[in-house]
Amino acid sequence: MTAEFKGTIEAPDKVLKITRIDCHYHLTIPKGKREAAERALKTFERGCPVAQTLKGCVEFNHEWTIKEQEG
Repeated sequence: MTAEFKGTIEAPDKVLKITRIDCHYHLTIPKGKREAAERALKTFERGCPVAQTLKGCVEFNHEWTIKEQEG
């Protein structure tokens, strides 16, 4: 798995803060496991320590590119 992250910094109340984090994950999975991977990804944020720590303070957007291995 590799990932790319982009933070959005805004100044509500004239104080800079991170308001949004866009996360894009690149997954390579065994052939035939796409359904299981998609099921697991639906609960990803609930099990992510960073997302749970910042919940309510920073908006998260999670996206995935899933590639099945050949053969």
